[in-house]
Amino acid sequence: MLLKTFGWSFAVTAVGLAAAVLYGGWTAFGIVAILSILEISLSFDNAVVNAGILKKMNAFWQKIFLTVGVLIAVFGMRLVFPVVIVAISAKMGPVEAVDLALNNKDHYQQLVTDAHPAIAAFGGMFLLMIFLDFIFEDRDIKWLPWIERPLAKLGRIDMLSVCIALAVLLITAFTFATHAHQHAGAHVDKAQTVLISGIAGLITYMVVGGLSGYFEDKLEEDEEREHEEEEEAARSGKKRSAIALAGKAAFFMFLYLEVLDASFSFDGVIGAFAITNDIVLMALGLGIGAMYVRSLTVYLVRQGTLDDYVYLEHGAHYAIGALAVILMVTIQYQINEVITGLVGVVLIAWSFWSSVRRNRALAAAEGSSAGTADTQSEVSSGV
Repeated sequence: MLLKTFGWSFAVTAVGLAAAVLYGGWTAFGIVAILSILEISLSFDNAVVNAGILKKMNAFWQKIFLTVGVLIAVFGMRLVFPVVIVAISAKMGPVEAVDLALNNKDHYQQLVTDAHPAIAAFGGMFLLMIFLDFIFEDRDIKWLPWIERPLAKLGRIDMLSVCIALAVLLITAFTFATHAHQHAGAHVDKAQTVLISGIAGLITYMVVGGLSGYFEDKLEEDEEREHEEEEEAARSGKKRSAIALAGKAAFFMFLYLEVLDASFSFDGVIGAFAITNDIVLMALGLGIGAMYVRSLTVYLVRQGTLDDYVYLEHGAHYAIGALAVILMVTIQYQINEVITGLVGVVLIAWSFWSSVRRNRALAAAEGSSAGTADTQSEVSSGV
């Protein structure tokens, strides 16, 4: 099972590390290995959240996620995205941007750094909306009830998530505007960039998330009528197509997953520049890491881990909230990537341990109740 799920990841790791040695020797090998670990540690929460969405999709769309989705994640976000960002921000053609990335790495790194406020604002707002919509929803299972109960009550207020997200965006943009007198035009431009990019992230979330939610609800309604329709199909001698049924719903959930993965990858792409400014090594290292995140997502779905460890999803969403805040803060201040990675790992490890303790407590309670029932049975039979 493990080899079947992670086989492609192992193969890509071997090929990627071999390519690194051929490209730049053992130094390049070390850099690619470090980047792979960085990407996995930063994106573990991404795998948990992805698994929660992927388990609702049928086998066909899970395969699409592992094939087409991997191409988008590895080549699109880790290789093409940094080049596109430079091309747009520096107002140059894609060929010039690629030439710059390969032949003038320091200038290329500077251009990507200059584009960071726009990237962080877009990704930060998208992730913040995911976190806010999660904590404001009333759930049967609560990990931290002392904070989740009052937040669930607040969540009854319409559009509260959007209002809070916009308030955070305005405060973030306003921080630059207040420093405008120190650097005449730079901070004004940056504030406008942050505002526009943040609104774009919010709109993207509402459109893609709204469509995926709509079709997911529609799919659930269809499933409720499934027994009746199957009986009717059996009488008429026709059979419904499961893939057709899940088509639109699964497509928009897949689209939502890709935008989510893109938002998660922002910190990995930006953080990679702290290690190297060589776009080839970045693509190899982050690509290997992205493969493991994909495989881990499928593993969690097939093993039913989220059902067994019920607080994992909570921990992952809290990690998303922390990452959203960190991205917004990095617009003004630099934060070490180790801190970013550790926050997510600690929150997920904590939620995992809480789930284990819950499972043990439930098992003990069941054992205790079973023992009491046996005793009562013995007493009654003795009488």
